[in-house]
Amino acid sequence: MNDFEKKVQSDVIIEVVNLTRATYKEALQFKKILTEDIVEKKLKKVVIDISQCDFVDSTFLGAMIFAKRRMDEIGGQLRVIQPKNTFGAFLERTPILEVMEPHDSLEKAMLSFND
Repeated sequence: MNDFEKKVQSDVIIEVVNLTRATYKEALQFKKILTEDIVEKKLKKVVIDISQCDFVDSTFLGAMIFAKRRMDEIGGQLRVIQPKNTFGAFLERTPILEVMEPHDSLEKAMLSFND
């Protein structure tokens, strides 16, 4: 299985992170993938699915923040499917994902684009 998997649903690109630990080792590659989606392809709706991650370090979160800023610049929308484990408790104390509109499932993230 690849570390990153791209899915398309309607006009939304879903970037699935197939890692239990998303760290600086993978952050540069992920940032490159997101840059291609947002800057080069100018996609307006992106979902980042980190639901399989047990751990996400600050460098990987930085790649996600980079994507959020680029989406804001082009008038796009970014959603995140958050982890379902104890890392989620950490995120409750860290508002970093709140700016990226976190959701519990892909279905909820997809519905949020219609709001």
